Parts: sequence; C-alpha cells; structure tokens
Amino acid sequence: MSHRRHRKQRRKVCSFCVDGVKVIDYKQADLLQRYMNEFGRIRPRRQTGTCAKHQRALAQAVKRARHIALVPFVKE
Repeated sequence: MSHRRHRKQRRKVCSFCVDGVKVIDYKQADLLQRYMNEFGRIRPRRQTGTCAKHQRALAQAVKRARHIALVPFVKE
C-alpha cells in the first residue's frame, strides 16, 4: 500500500469568463502568446483552465494570427 496523500486540487477558472470577454481578437499577439507553449503550439485546456467555448475561440484566433504572421508557426 502506498501512503500518498491526496490533495483536492483547486479547479482552474476561465480567465476570459471572469473578465467578461466576448470576442478573442487575433490582433492581440501578446495575449495569444500566453496560451502557446515554447514550441509555438496551443496549450490544452487542462493547462490553461479555459472553458471549451473560449478554447475554441482562442484556437481560431491563434490560427488567424499565424496566417498573417503575428505569431510564429514554430519557435526555434
């Protein structure tokens, strides 16, 4: 038997819902960079704590920003 202690982790809340954001703008590159990892990939919901609705909007905004070269596809 292992003697691990189980802590109840605090549930992450969506920062977009808390701030009341209606639209995630693809032109805000600094905001989008927060939700991308060091390789330029979009971070998953379990890491960022965003809700499903805002995660989909965030992914769409990142893809649009990549297309017009505001954020890179891959970081070196």
